[in-house]
Amino acid sequence: MKDFRDLKVWERGHNLTLKIYKMTSCFPREEMYGLTSQIRRACASIPTNIAEGCGRSRDTELARFIEIAIGSASELEYLLLLSRDIELIDEDAYTSLMADAIEVKKMLISFFKSVKLKSNKQ
Repeated sequence: MKDFRDLKVWERGHNLTLKIYKMTSCFPREEMYGLTSQIRRACASIPTNIAEGCGRSRDTELARFIEIAIGSASELEYLLLLSRDIELIDEDAYTSLMADAIEVKKMLISFFKSVKLKSNKQ
């Protein structure tokens, strides 16, 4: 078991989630149970799955939760694109948040590979 708070990828995912919550607070009220909720859940799922995986006893389980976090990062990328295309966020916000999302996803992929390699050696 690992302490998720020690992981840079968790910290980056958490900080991205804070940014997403702030950004979506400006979304129209009619989107509260639609896009606002969906984009928040997708983003929060990233650090949540890292934390849950770190609480597991085997690296194979951790790898599975990292994989789920990678999927959530991909979902977030699409939801940011959609938010931009329907003009809920401007190009600058989109570019900044997308860069953060892609960086977190790259970190997750790297983390996944190292955990898989470690689990294969056991």
